[in-house]
Amino acid sequence: MKDELRSFKGFHKENIITIMALALPAMIENILQVLIGTVDTYFIGKIGTEAIAGVGITNLIMNIYIAFFLALGVGTTAIASRNIGSNNVENANNAVKQSIIMALGIGAVFGIINLTFSKNILLFLGAEERVLQYALPYFFSVAVPSVFLCLMMVLSSSLRGAGDTKTPMKIAIVSNVINIVLDYILIFGIFDFNGLGILGAGIATTTSRIVGAILLLRKINSNETKIHINILDKWSIDKDILKSITKIGLPAGFEKLIMRFGQLVYGGLIIKIGTEAYAAHNIAGTIETFSYLPGMGFGVAAATLVGQNLGAKKADEAQKYGLMSYFLATGFMVIVGAIFYIFAPSLAELFSEDSEVINLVVKVLRIIALFQPFLCITLVITSALQGAGDTKFPMYSTLVGIWGVRVLGVYILGMKLDLGLVGVWLAYALDVTVRGIILMIRFMKGKWKEIKIE
Repeated sequence: MKDELRSFKGFHKENIITIMALALPAMIENILQVLIGTVDTYFIGKIGTEAIAGVGITNLIMNIYIAFFLALGVGTTAIASRNIGSNNVENANNAVKQSIIMALGIGAVFGIINLTFSKNILLFLGAEERVLQYALPYFFSVAVPSVFLCLMMVLSSSLRGAGDTKTPMKIAIVSNVINIVLDYILIFGIFDFNGLGILGAGIATTTSRIVGAILLLRKINSNETKIHINILDKWSIDKDILKSITKIGLPAGFEKLIMRFGQLVYGGLIIKIGTEAYAAHNIAGTIETFSYLPGMGFGVAAATLVGQNLGAKKADEAQKYGLMSYFLATGFMVIVGAIFYIFAPSLAELFSEDSEVINLVVKVLRIIALFQPFLCITLVITSALQGAGDTKFPMYSTLVGIWGVRVLGVYILGMKLDLGLVGVWLAYALDVTVRGIILMIRFMKGKWKEIKIE
């Protein structure tokens, strides 16, 4: 560890600028996604409580699909960045082609499943009849054409792997502005058009994704990026590259699924603690989302730069870039944590007038604030390892952290020891601390430097 820290003496201002140039656009993109998602919810909320519930149920199944889309994106980033680093642009381009083929295939399979079993899926997830009438139109218009979301995520990952985070950010801005404008028009109507209600919200979302996918394809089809594919060229399946993408990506997808299912289980435990506790938990979780944004942005930078430097046979540089991305992200997240700690009462009062709920949110936000450096490790170092193609270890650490520490901790601290919501978030803090330490040890040992990517 001392040797690694000493090596930062050779880490210049230009290296930090390189990291920031990749991280800041990714951070801005994530911030806009959160803000625009809030606006989206606001519009849908005007339709009614059942409409919000319908969207929420649809998003439960979409989160499972997104885990697989993210897996494909992780595999694409790792292979594309490694080949860009070794100046093998042809292989990088071919990897992107194979990723697009996989995206179309996975998207089509999920689309057919959604079209065929839509009502059964929603009923299985617990949709009541009064919610079903809102959930079905939204599900049809968003989940069935989910191929466009998959395509957007893969194409964005390709560009990020090549070191271009500005284009995905710009296209995300365009896509989300289109979504907001169409939301208003298609939900509520304009002039003589009366609007389509919840169906309009779904059409707006899918239309924005179609536009985003087209713009990304157009960019990659141009000569303006390191990644370049001609859509009109002959396309063929390369089994070796498909196997590499799957081998790298699947553990990343399973990691997300492990986390999602864990969240469902300990969410159910929190409901048993009490209504006020569950409300406070959701409010605190909503506010906590903003602390993730720097970590996610610098995670993109870490994955890209680790992959590119490994491709260029500069393993030590890769490690330095991963660590510096972590230190820079921690600086941002500690500032966010300080805001949470100092302004916790004011933040809580934005979401609730219930004194008990406010008191619980304040306690939780102050717990969150103290553990930002460890949360940062789980975001940035996980991405750095994934950029190196080491996706199995983060999956195992998530399995241990979520199920062995967090779920068990919620049960013991929150319920058995009667610490309530404070116990729940102490279990969360213990989880991110344990995972953070495990992941940092893995990264510092450097076994990921030996991973070969075909």
